[in-house]
Amino acid sequence: MTDEHEEHHLSKGQWVFYGFLAIGGVLLFTEHRAHVLGILPYLFLLACPLMHLFMHHGHGSHDHHHHPDATEGEKK
Repeated sequence: MTDEHEEHHLSKGQWVFYGFLAIGGVLLFTEHRAHVLGILPYLFLLACPLMHLFMHHGHGSHDHHHHPDATEGEKK
């Protein structure tokens, strides 16, 4: 029963690793915050054309618009 209970807990090495990742993440965020926030407006500007390219993929060609109401009115 103790073996099953011990399998669910993290080992000391894993605790040290996750602690190292947390400390490293905090240090990277605090030291490089100015660089990341400085490039943020350019990322928004880059997002506009990328969204236009990828979001309009399913629309098809703009030359083949078919409006049933408009064509029926022209036939009569």
